[in-house]
Amino acid sequence: METSGEPSLIAEERVQLEEFLDSTRAELVEAVRGLTEEQARRRLVPSLTTPLGLLKHAAFAERVWFHVALAGRTRAELGMPEQVDPTFSFTDEDTVESTITEYEQVCAEAREIAAGFSLDDLARHNRRGPLSLRWIYLHMIEELARHAGHADILREQILGGESR
Repeated sequence: METSGEPSLIAEERVQLEEFLDSTRAELVEAVRGLTEEQARRRLVPSLTTPLGLLKHAAFAERVWFHVALAGRTRAELGMPEQVDPTFSFTDEDTVESTITEYEQVCAEAREIAAGFSLDDLARHNRRGPLSLRWIYLHMIEELARHAGHADILREQILGGESR
């Protein structure tokens, strides 16, 4: 899910939204990539927030907004929890690479789902009611940017100030 750098400075709205979303997705992945298994699982705050947990949660968020809200699948069908806290959890089988691979696959599926909709089309399968694809893109950029920032700070603390 690598991006070619900065999103387009001048482009159609949809192109810019998709590039910003992909850029933010890539920033989150890069904050986790290269950490050891122990480092990625390390808890430095009282919450369940860990680098690996942030990536697991991001996959959940992608599924909620694209697979469920937009495509109309159910959480049960996708094996997703109803509550948010469990989405930060991982198993012994979850590795940095497997979690990155899973997240990148979920994002690819989200792109495929979104491709069938216009920015003004409504996602009708959300507890808040109908929301446009434009709103979903903006919300995901906001959420993933926040979590990428969390992951960057955790990474810096874990690596003792070393840069990537």
